[in-house]
Amino acid sequence: MNTHFKTYHPYVSPFDPCKPILEKAYSTPPNLYMGFQPPNLPQFTPSEALKAGTLWKAFYDPWFSPLEPGKGGLPQ
Repeated sequence: MNTHFKTYHPYVSPFDPCKPILEKAYSTPPNLYMGFQPPNLPQFTPSEALKAGTLWKAFYDPWFSPLEPGKGGLPQ
């Protein structure tokens, strides 16, 4: 499964007084799915790279929850 967002179903106790969270999501970084760094990857400009946290566009991950609408892309 090569998606950047994974989900899991935590244990829900019958004695838990709070409303259970039935599904939780987390993000995995893109470098997990790249076996090696290919040559000539597209790069951010230096100022964009400082905002994104990486020089290469293929390794950029905004790390937003899949439940947050309208998030993603280059940081502003």
